[in-house]
Amino acid sequence: MELGFDPGLILLSLAPVFIASIIWEAVYWHRRRTAKYKLVDTLSNAGLALMHQGADLLANLLFIKTIYSWVYHHGLHLLPNAWWSVLIGFVLQDFLYYWFHRGSHRIRWMWASHVTHHSSERLNLSTAFRQSLTYPISGMWVFWVPMAWVGFSPDMVILIVGLSLAYQFFVHTEAIDKMGWFERLFNTPSHHRVHHARNPQYIDRNYAGVLIIWDKLFGTYVEEVEAPEYGIVRQIRSHNPLRLTFHEWFAMWADTLRDRDPRHLWKPPEWQETTAGAAQADGSRA
Repeated sequence: MELGFDPGLILLSLAPVFIASIIWEAVYWHRRRTAKYKLVDTLSNAGLALMHQGADLLANLLFIKTIYSWVYHHGLHLLPNAWWSVLIGFVLQDFLYYWFHRGSHRIRWMWASHVTHHSSERLNLSTAFRQSLTYPISGMWVFWVPMAWVGFSPDMVILIVGLSLAYQFFVHTEAIDKMGWFERLFNTPSHHRVHHARNPQYIDRNYAGVLIIWDKLFGTYVEEVEAPEYGIVRQIRSHNPLRLTFHEWFAMWADTLRDRDPRHLWKPPEWQETTAGAAQADGSRA
């Protein structure tokens, strides 16, 4: 299916909708005298979004679209040019997104990019903009290769991923309560508030993109009960976009070089704390 536009620009084209939604939410909370927004945090989120979009567009131009094209032309071409093929593509992408997102929390190389998104101690619609320019390095694009392999054109892959991310913008809010029956099938603000929380019972839960069914199938679903506390366990208190982007990359390589142990690159983020604790225990027994 040929597209008459560059799908890599889909999120930029929706920017007026996103910005209008942020303004609406900020006014909503201001009228309720609730400080859900802070100017320096919002500006930091905007800067990170621009850096992320620039890096994605450059990566698509330099190598990602070329790889998808090669896989597509050497792939299976299982799907006809029909509307229901696109529906299958949305479901397949959402399934792959679940595993990308889960990997982004459980593999430190991927967490080094994703931690930027979780580093704010606030949750509002502008938090959706808080992304890392290093996703092409950590390998987000690899998870969509199977879509090209089964017969989705590179443009269609990029479009479906972009529309999924556009939907996810709207789950970054505290202004919407639980949504009844919709909660059973779809990712909602309530589900995603859990995902952004650092409460012990909420950490590494609710990885959903659009559909919450994958979390329920694979045992990572938790319902929002206790009020979420946002941020990360080892909180970085900075609004500098460069520090927010690279602090975990520097920490990961520092741990790797210090211990001369490459497992820091693929073990879960908390593995460093576990090994450090074990070393201290060994030292206390010596």
